[in-house]
Amino acid sequence: MLSPHEFTTLMLVKDAPDQIELEREDLRTLLERHLVIVELLASGHRRPRITSLGHAVLKAVARIH
Repeated sequence: MLSPHEFTTLMLVKDAPDQIELEREDLRTLLERHLVIVELLASGHRRPRITSLGHAVLKAVARIH
C-alpha cells in the first residue's frame, strides 16, 4: 500500500519527472518497490521514470475512482 505522499510522487514522476528531487524519501520507496527507475541521460543528468508496474498501479487506482 502506498502512502498519499508516495502516490503523489508516483503521479509526479509520470507527469513531470524533471520536477522531482531525487533525494526524496518517497522516491526511494518507489524505487524499492520497482514502480520507478532512475535513468542516466546522455547529458549526464539523472531523471526518474515510471516503470510498467508503476503504470499498472496508476491504472488500477484510476479504475477504482
